[in-house]
Amino acid sequence: MANAAKHKDALVRTAMRLFRQQGYASTGLQQILVESGAPKGSLYHYFPDGKEQLAEAAVRLAGQLMGEMLAAHAERAATPAAFAKAYCATMAGWMKESDFRSGCPIATTMLETAPHSQALTKAGADAIDRWIEIIAPVFRRAGATAAQARSAAQQLIAAVEGALVIARIRRSATPLLDVARSFKAADA
Repeated sequence: MANAAKHKDALVRTAMRLFRQQGYASTGLQQILVESGAPKGSLYHYFPDGKEQLAEAAVRLAGQLMGEMLAAHAERAATPAAFAKAYCATMAGWMKESDFRSGCPIATTMLETAPHSQALTKAGADAIDRWIEIIAPVFRRAGATAAQARSAAQQLIAAVEGALVIARIRRSATPLLDVARSFKAADA
């Protein structure tokens, strides 16, 4: 990867991590620059519109990375319960790894910026819509109609998002594991 591309990638990944941990409003461009190791000029070169444009790139990357993880689990899962278990276990692992300082890679930013920022709202909606598209076929394979599968996928995402907040507050992975157990019960 060329040096310039490394700087852009470092800026986006650092912003993604910091927004996830401390929120959009609490993260300054100077902190992103320092922690990314990118020169100041690269920030304004790649993101001439500033923090909001950088945040949009961070949300899009986070959405893509989550989508890749969800797709891998969807490909391997034989049932919705198996998928929910894998999804929740991954999220629980990430929470533990961050010492419960991180949550969903886009939720913190979305809570602070949607609907005020059209660009960030669109990036967040695109990510969530993509996640639903990835998860819905798991429910379709189990016999759900297309509408039921989309609804179930959205419900699972909503349950995980809520569980991430509770897990962070309680500093425990149990809320995520409870979500997985609730989907196992629904399979029975």
